[in-house]
Amino acid sequence: MNTKRFVIRKSLVGKKEIINKKGETFKYNHDEVYKANKAKLEAMPCFQKYKSYTATNNVPSFAKDLLLK
Repeated sequence: MNTKRFVIRKSLVGKKEIINKKGETFKYNHDEVYKANKAKLEAMPCFQKYKSYTATNNVPSFAKDLLLK
């Protein structure tokens, strides 16, 4: 899946998506990032309200160790 920003969506959990940010050189396994940070994400107001977390400009620090090479 190509996207313009880093995104974790509840609707993508379990679909084994590999996310590729357009114009950038990083990819990540959506499910792995979600599993590793589930408690943190579920506690965020944006995730509770919209079932989604996005970062427009950078990879969040909690996901940097999970980027694919």
